[in-house]
Amino acid sequence: MAAPVKGFAHILAPSAHSTLRAGVWDFVQLPVPIIQQLYHWDCGLACSRMVLRYLGQLDDSEFESALQELRLTRSIWTIDLAYLMRHFGVRHRFCTQTLGVDKGYKNQSFYRKHFDTEETRVNQLFAQAKACKVLVEKCTVSVQDIQAHLAQGHVAIVLVNSGVLHCDLCSSPVKYCCFAPSGHRCFCRTPDYQGHFIVLRGYNRATGCIFYNNPAYADRMCSTSISNFEEARTSYGTDEDILFVYLDS
Repeated sequence: MAAPVKGFAHILAPSAHSTLRAGVWDFVQLPVPIIQQLYHWDCGLACSRMVLRYLGQLDDSEFESALQELRLTRSIWTIDLAYLMRHFGVRHRFCTQTLGVDKGYKNQSFYRKHFDTEETRVNQLFAQAKACKVLVEKCTVSVQDIQAHLAQGHVAIVLVNSGVLHCDLCSSPVKYCCFAPSGHRCFCRTPDYQGHFIVLRGYNRATGCIFYNNPAYADRMCSTSISNFEEARTSYGTDEDILFVYLDS
């Protein structure tokens, strides 16, 4: 059972600026800790650490052991994150448009390098998911579904095209993150798809925005419009992947 989340009741309590409509609060901002990724490839792992810490279940040594047991390397897919949640006994639901690897991605620059070696591995994970008690569904998720999930104090890890995602709060929005050998971040722009994981932590219905943690940063919460979020998460290459994670794990 997860430890209680400090401040959760206060955040979701009704106020003059927060009313409940059809089971969804007008304003939600969950206290999800921010953990920065270490490399150009581990944004999904950083997001998983954020979620597990939010649930009160993050132990660094156990996390590293889990990565070894699940044989997670530098190519991390959403299905890998679902298996990681299952490893820690976290209730989850992975929604996607493709149950396996879309062969059309083979010619995408983002996927090209690891496609041939990863296709069989990833397809096997999908095939074994039910037996391994990893919940995967082929389904379409709406913004209203996401808001209803967040309104209950739950969080979600979402695959987006970072070349499209734009933070309204950052003076230098991340188009996609990469790292120089010295470890300094640089911000690169490219018209090609750039897969990136973020953690959803709330929304404001009055202003029509979504709050999220971007693991490219270590010191801030990000926010974008619902229209920009929808464009980023439904871009070709994402399969509209979203991993719902539940507080009552």
